[in-house]
Amino acid sequence: MATRRPKSAGQPRKSSRVPPRRDRSLTSRRQASLPRQTTLIYLGLVGITWLVFGQTLRHDFVNFDDHVYVYDNPLIARGLTFDGVVSAFTHPHARNWHPLTTISHMLDCQLYGLNAGGHHFTNLALHTIAVLLLFRVLRVTTGALWPSAFVAALFAIHPLHVESVAWVSERKDVLSGVLFLLTLAAYVRYARAPSPGRYFIVALIFTLGLMSKPMLVTVPFVLLLLDYWPLRRFDKAPLLKSRGGIVGWLNRRPNYLFLEKTPLLILSGLSCLVTIRAQDQTTGLLEQLPFTWRLNNALVSYIEYLAQTFWPARLAVFYPHPNNALSIWQVTLATTLLLAISAMAILLRKKRPYLLTGWFWYLGMLVPVIGIVQIGEQGHADRYTYLPHIGGLGQRQPLQF
Repeated sequence: MATRRPKSAGQPRKSSRVPPRRDRSLTSRRQASLPRQTTLIYLGLVGITWLVFGQTLRHDFVNFDDHVYVYDNPLIARGLTFDGVVSAFTHPHARNWHPLTTISHMLDCQLYGLNAGGHHFTNLALHTIAVLLLFRVLRVTTGALWPSAFVAALFAIHPLHVESVAWVSERKDVLSGVLFLLTLAAYVRYARAPSPGRYFIVALIFTLGLMSKPMLVTVPFVLLLLDYWPLRRFDKAPLLKSRGGIVGWLNRRPNYLFLEKTPLLILSGLSCLVTIRAQDQTTGLLEQLPFTWRLNNALVSYIEYLAQTFWPARLAVFYPHPNNALSIWQVTLATTLLLAISAMAILLRKKRPYLLTGWFWYLGMLVPVIGIVQIGEQGHADRYTYLPHIGGLGQRQPLQF
């Protein structure tokens, strides 16, 4: 009779349990269905986007900046010309330096003339591409299929985005949105296997984005948030073995990640200088608005944008600046809410890191347009939420932005 050999005390017992065949077949079927589900999601996102915004193809131009950007601007209306392209890079357009946006309007006039439907088609096509890119970036970085689809769907049809999509003059929003998301996609690819070539692609697309709308100056900050979550690059092992001197300083992961963004920060700084130079004719309003008025309006606007994200009612094409009409309780309440939500996002960063990324994405991307530096007479504007919304919308969906 054979005897059973006793195991040593410290030897772990190997599990001989084999997953049931039924469970294995179910897992296989689920994995096999993922490509089909992904395809259906792409089709669904295109469908709901065009179902809501397809009506804009029948819309005309409006007399709210469209005459400046398109139909009363000879430089644009005559189509794509060499002189026009040179002028787009060397002169501001509608008090903004965004040469790619200007050239896109020229190209539309070359293709469609002054048929407004064609110009609206380009806006809608770019918005659709941005929706699909957003789903792709979220899906790749988080691995969550349906939550990513949910956030992309909200981005596609949220009422606050009507201004960015349905208004021809806001071509810069949808064009910069596509380039912004392409920058994120290129950065995710770089982060997984860093190389100078991949970094150059990130910087190149980012530069194109800045030339479509300078609001993208906050992209380096967004990339740092992605480093924290979902890429989790802050948690990775040190790069080198040495711990002393400059090498030791770089060996600290946060220091390296900050230094890595330096070329992009330089591009952002240059874009800021060009933008300030282009808009110097409109910044005279700063002399009429004291800093405290602008700061109070900025604090309250953050909460108004957030409230309209969850309850998009009483929207308008223009919200006049409140000047000194904001009461102390409004400013105090807004400040308290901002501090409380920020503190919660920081305290819960270990268990729910998506809250920190999403919340500070929302706060950070709004900084250039929140009104500290006042351009124009508006208190806030729906169109400013187009890309910051990605952070705000995701807080409605667990495991996502």
